Amino acid sequence: MGRRIAILPDAVADQIAAGEVVERPASVVKELVENSLDAGALHVRVQLENGGKVLIEVSDDGTGMGREDAVLALDRHATSKVRSAADLVGVATFGFRGEALPAIASVSRLTLTTYDGQGEGSDLSVTGGRLERVAPAARQRGTSVVIRGLFFNTPARRKFLRSAASETRAAHEAVATLALAHPETGFELHVDGTCRLAVPAAQDAAERLAAVWGRDLAGTLVLVQYAAGAFQVSGFVQRPGDAQPTGRRTQLFVNGRPFKDPFLIRAAEAGYRAAIHPGDRPSVYLRIGVAPEDVDVNVHPAKLEVRFRDRIGVERVVEEAVRAALGALMAAASVGEWRPLPATGGTGLWDESARRLVDPGQLFDSANITLSGQEAAEPAAGFQVPLVQVFDSYIMYEGPEGVIIVDQHSAHERVLYEAVMMQLNSVGAPAQRLLLPLTLELTDEELDAVESHGEELRRVGFEAEAFGGRTIVVHAVPTPHPRFDAAACFREMVADLARGRFGGWANRLERFAATYACRAAVKAGDRLGEREMRELLLRLFATDLPPHDVHGRATIVQLPREELERRFGRR
Repeated sequence: MGRRIAILPDAVADQIAAGEVVERPASVVKELVENSLDAGALHVRVQLENGGKVLIEVSDDGTGMGREDAVLALDRHATSKVRSAADLVGVATFGFRGEALPAIASVSRLTLTTYDGQGEGSDLSVTGGRLERVAPAARQRGTSVVIRGLFFNTPARRKFLRSAASETRAAHEAVATLALAHPETGFELHVDGTCRLAVPAAQDAAERLAAVWGRDLAGTLVLVQYAAGAFQVSGFVQRPGDAQPTGRRTQLFVNGRPFKDPFLIRAAEAGYRAAIHPGDRPSVYLRIGVAPEDVDVNVHPAKLEVRFRDRIGVERVVEEAVRAALGALMAAASVGEWRPLPATGGTGLWDESARRLVDPGQLFDSANITLSGQEAAEPAAGFQVPLVQVFDSYIMYEGPEGVIIVDQHSAHERVLYEAVMMQLNSVGAPAQRLLLPLTLELTDEELDAVESHGEELRRVGFEAEAFGGRTIVVHAVPTPHPRFDAAACFREMVADLARGRFGGWANRLERFAATYACRAAVKAGDRLGEREMRELLLRLFATDLPPHDVHGRATIVQLPREELERRFGRR
């Protein structure tokens, strides 16, 4: 029997290696720009022709290379950052020259021009992995790499390239991602002679984000600054009210390196829990800092994925970071003494001594409010500003920086949601026994919903039992406010649960709490007494996310004083 095992020729081995690193023109752009960044470049210029199929050129003003290093950089397994196996752990650079260069050169016609500021520059030409020319060259300090005829010697690979427009979009995304990762560096991208991206060096993260993602999207983002344990999280996330089901953008970095991780994006979305509609997808830009030895960046050939030593920990901190940033939105609607305290790393948004826990029973103090809603003689303490109800739907008052407007239904919905979540995770809420039980006839689907959510219904105060056929009897109900219509709320809740109206919630208890809060809250059109309004505001500002209801809609809107003065011609 003849031999079946053979050693591949170097040229074939190089092309196989290239297949791991060089998938398309965008892969070449990414590798070359990362080399420029590791070389300390302050400005990187990228040129493409026909989506990179004809020409890719990356030029920088980095440290450059001497002739000997330039030749070595084109050899397989050449690198400037790894000397032993131990160096593979905690790699903090992208790959300063070498490594990807021989793989790219094996499937293209490559020209490398470089100068390190000493002696004379060098110009090297490689075709299909074979070094053809080394000559002196005149160049300012830095490096230029020109790639022509990508995959010219592997026509099967070239045949699977997409259209020029598709390849251009992918290359643009690669440059934009690295531009977001390095706001200290200037970038240019020129496509077929047209400038597609130009950002200067020394921008801060917010300016760079606006330049790359657009000012309209950037204007919907809020700052994230958080630290807990071994992790630091910074960046921006979208305001809940601006999140949409489509069109979102996401970007993650670890120690400055872009990567993809759907589970961390999911953790960021979990920070929006009960602040957006389950179908909405917010834009996210997060930078995660961690010790290099606690993250492995070599688990993917193209470095698109990473592995954290503490996976659970990083997901928890990302969720907490987003939650804290959304809670800080309260600062946009100042409420005097009820302005929240600044976030402190890992301990939560507010100091616990400043929190007012919601009573798991009623929203309003029935000892001081009659069933007709008439207020008691003394107003609620702690919120001593004049309040006005407008259209029997909104509560208005003067804040330090303008007029504050609160949607009473959305506000009560937020309060009830957090109260119910406490009840569902504890002994439940007190219920009011009915002298005359409610008898309700339901559909088969609604009966199933009552049966499957029986324990949750009991914990919020509904006690129901089957009475035969499709009829149930409700013996006890909650009393969240004096105008509460128990029968209507129960019917609407059960109908929502049966039809899956709130079915996008990942957690069953959260879904149930959101459904109850929506149906049990005071409605637009309900007239409130002054004490009721004060009590509602006090309890709203004691919740975790006062600015948004369970659908992601705003509960609080601020009309700045400057806007009023502008409207009346005072500015």
